[in-house]
Amino acid sequence: MNISKFVAPEIIFGRGSLSQLGESVVRIGASKVFLVSDEGVINAGWVDQAVHYLHAAGLETEIFSSLTTNPKDCEVTEGALRYRESGCDGIVAVGGGSPTDVAKAIAILATNGGVLQDYEGINKISRPLPPMVIAPSTAGAGSEVSQFAIIVDTARKLKMSIISKSLVPDIAIVDPELVQTMDSKLAAATGLDAFTHGIESYVSLAATTLTDIQALKAIQLASCNLRQAVTNRHDMEANTNMSMASLTAGLAFSNAILGATHAMTHQVDGLIDQHHGETNAAILPQVMEFNLIACPERFRDIAVAMGENVTGLSTMAAAELAVIAVKQLISDIGLAKGLGKLGLAAEFIPLLSENALKDACLVTNPRGASREDIEAIFRKCM
Repeated sequence: MNISKFVAPEIIFGRGSLSQLGESVVRIGASKVFLVSDEGVINAGWVDQAVHYLHAAGLETEIFSSLTTNPKDCEVTEGALRYRESGCDGIVAVGGGSPTDVAKAIAILATNGGVLQDYEGINKISRPLPPMVIAPSTAGAGSEVSQFAIIVDTARKLKMSIISKSLVPDIAIVDPELVQTMDSKLAAATGLDAFTHGIESYVSLAATTLTDIQALKAIQLASCNLRQAVTNRHDMEANTNMSMASLTAGLAFSNAILGATHAMTHQVDGLIDQHHGETNAAILPQVMEFNLIACPERFRDIAVAMGENVTGLSTMAAAELAVIAVKQLISDIGLAKGLGKLGLAAEFIPLLSENALKDACLVTNPRGASREDIEAIFRKCM
């Protein structure tokens, strides 16, 4: 018998849906909210709006924003201490993947204790977490619906993947209005992250019919809207479609996991503190080329989802067209840079490759990869 499962939170989607925040938190039983965000989202005014809706619902708030673009274990430790001292009984994140991952990680330490490294890997959380509501301000990470929390281990200089059904928030509020305050560079990087989630989850060894539907929709929406979303930050149709792309990609990868691209980018991001979407852009095409032989029919589907004409082409030729289309998209949105230009020194490739072999995302890559394979891909990405 072929059995699969699909986990997802309650989802509220649409322009203006942030107004549902207070009512949503009340429904999950919290009375004092630990609100996690970052300075960029605060400066954009979204935290003030969130606090307004929370106070209108009779909720007290405590704001925590001491975090960076690639959030670190020490920031989570500080946040967990603040959470315990505050007397809060619920967590809200307003922001992109970083505030969301920090909020989830704070929830782990606040209720389960220990250090964050205790929970690296799959299904290591034993005690229930505080109720959580997530409102993303970027269209990329998909963390508002996922089983993932990704945090930098500052001692090892790599990103830890913490994966557990416990990390799926209670409610995700996806309001496309919030993403319009991103600049073009951030829109490109976050959008490419969502696009990568769609591709990697579609070719994942753990893909199912349910994740396939979400993954292909994410690929189609991102390939049709990302260029416009980067070019015109005020195009709300493009912003809305990219919010949906991020959401559907998040549902896909949360349940199908990812692949070698993310196993590799987690190591690079932890070492050089580069934006995750930019490192995805440098690595994704090379990983696709490596994986083509394992599932060409799946890459053919990706080419079709991107709007490519595959009529008359062999399966492998159509699959190769997907790689060409991805490279063109990355170039069009201004992210066509090698890892060397992003600041990675070649001397670190052996260490990064060794660490990538231990990343949970590599388990579901459609083609097995040795350390030598990973090193070769890294060198092609330079």
